[in-house]
Amino acid sequence: MTSTFPMLKPKSIAASASDVATGRLIPPIDRIKLFSDSEWEDFVLEWADSLRDKYELVERCGGAGDMGRDVIAFASSEDGSEVWDNYQCKHYDHPLTPTDIWLELGKLVYYTYTGEFSYPRKYYFVAPQAAGTTLANLLRRPDRLRQQLLEKWDQYCKKKITKKTEVPLDDAITGYINGLDFSIIGYLPPLRIIEQHATTRYHISRFGGGLPDRPDASSPPDKPVTEELGYISKLMDAYGDHLKRDVTALSDIETEQDLKEHCVDSRIQFYSAESLRSFSRDYLPPGEFQKLQDEVHEGIKDDIREDHPSGYKRLQAVVKTARGLQITSHALVSKLTIRDRGGICHQLANDKDEVRWVKK
Repeated sequence: MTSTFPMLKPKSIAASASDVATGRLIPPIDRIKLFSDSEWEDFVLEWADSLRDKYELVERCGGAGDMGRDVIAFASSEDGSEVWDNYQCKHYDHPLTPTDIWLELGKLVYYTYTGEFSYPRKYYFVAPQAAGTTLANLLRRPDRLRQQLLEKWDQYCKKKITKKTEVPLDDAITGYINGLDFSIIGYLPPLRIIEQHATTRYHISRFGGGLPDRPDASSPPDKPVTEELGYISKLMDAYGDHLKRDVTALSDIETEQDLKEHCVDSRIQFYSAESLRSFSRDYLPPGEFQKLQDEVHEGIKDDIREDHPSGYKRLQAVVKTARGLQITSHALVSKLTIRDRGGICHQLANDKDEVRWVKK
């Protein structure tokens, strides 16, 4: 049987090398819809924690026993009273509706009424598909929101706030609700959170897109600073072991051209690795640079333990090994230079007592 419908050809899509390797990037506004509940709370926590000019402390309470608080953020106050905001995370497959929030508001009422925590300064619902029109309009009318909570209490709150006891809407609870400020309750558009999250060190890890260009490393100052004293001291030990005489300062190798150049190179390498550490701090989650250092450390341990003619020769062997290490999976691999690899060896010597070029 011959079809009478016209044949439709698929649209031609240009493919880049990255598209072929990893597929096209999913826009953040769509990716957040794929998060799990836990990932969504982590995402909101990362965003809220970046508001350091607004909050002194941000914590995640999500899970059993959170009493209706997911991400809470504390601000300072002049009188020392507790000032905090609540970000209530809801990861649903639809825009939030009024039926999605009554229980949460019931918990807010009950646990502040019983004194488990104080009434917050702000209470925001945060959802990947935001608030639907009905809820958005309701949140703009605090008095109507209060009235509807009273009307919906028996259906959504009475038996669900706590498993231990029912919470009937008696005169005391009703009076308490009528005295609360419902204008603090609102919602945050997800695009606003994504835009602010993009300024954090967590964004690239969550949404991809690649690391930006790395700034040039700063040049070492003429004289070593306090932060360099650890690895510089071990360099002097290595040079002294090589020369078979005491070397305690740079002036002691003034006539040793090779060692002078080696020391200059070592300091340049150290500052290069320090710039990579700063870059990681700006664009990657905490601990990522430490993982890179640990990987390098694991790769050079055998060279450190082996016998060498002198500490200087041990150092040269270690740095040579570090330059040849197969580091392929770390997030910083595309930004890692030859200088960084040697510099990380000096960072390790700076920070770890067991990384030394002259054996005790």
